[in-house]
Amino acid sequence: MTATRLLFRDDAYAREAAGIVQEITPEGGVVLDGSLFYATSGGQPGDSGRLVWPGGSLEIATAVKLEGGRIALVAAEPRPLPPIGAAVMQHLDWERRHRHMRVHTALHLLSVVIPMPVTGGQIGAERGRLDFDMPEPPADVAALNEALAALIDRDLPVTEDWITDAELAANPGLVKTLSVMPPMGQGRVRLVRIGQGGAQVDLQPCGGTHVARTGEIGHVEIGKIEKKGRQNRRVILHLRD
Repeated sequence: MTATRLLFRDDAYAREAAGIVQEITPEGGVVLDGSLFYATSGGQPGDSGRLVWPGGSLEIATAVKLEGGRIALVAAEPRPLPPIGAAVMQHLDWERRHRHMRVHTALHLLSVVIPMPVTGGQIGAERGRLDFDMPEPPADVAALNEALAALIDRDLPVTEDWITDAELAANPGLVKTLSVMPPMGQGRVRLVRIGQGGAQVDLQPCGGTHVARTGEIGHVEIGKIEKKGRQNRRVILHLRD
C-alpha cells in the first residue's frame, strides 16, 4: 500500500482539502491518498472533522497511523462509508486543531523554562502537560509563568528544518523527550525551531503541528504540579483564552 501524503505537514493551517479514497480497512477506517487530519502520535491527539462526497458525508472522530505510513480516518459513529475511488472533501475541526497547535508550541516553551529531561507529555484542546525528570518541584511557579509569557510575547517564529538520521544520532542532545524517540528509519527527521539565529530558544525533533509564531499561543498558565514517582514531576499547562 502507498504511504499517505501528510497534507497537515505541508500546511498546518489548511482547513479543507480534496482527497481520493484509497482503501477501507477491515475496521472501517477510511484511507485517503493525502490526509489533512493529523494522526494520533507523540502525545498529540488525532484530528476530528468531516468528509463530504457526492451523496454522502461522514463525521470523523480521529485519525490513526497504520503500517506503511498510511493514515486511517475513524468515523464518529457507524455510517455508510465512501466507496474506494471516491473523491471527497476533508473538512477539519479547525478550532480544536488550532488549540492543539497552541498547546503544543507552548509545551515546547515549557521545556525551555524548565530545562530538565522530559519523560512524557500529552496535548489537549484546553491544556497540556509535560513530565520531567525532576526530583523537587519548581520553587517559583510565578517566575516560570512570567518567563513563559515573555517568550510568547516576543512573537518568535516557529519553523522547521530537516536533518538525516545520522546527524540526529551524532547530536543526541537535540532529543529532549526520554520516553518517546523521534521517528527514524526513513532517512530524515523533522526539527521544530523556535526563534532564529541568536534569538533561537529551542530546537528539537517533532512531528506534530505548531503555530507559526509564539504570539499566537495567547495566555497560558502553569497549574497543578503532581508527583509521579520518586524523580518525576508532572507540570500541567492551561490555555486561558
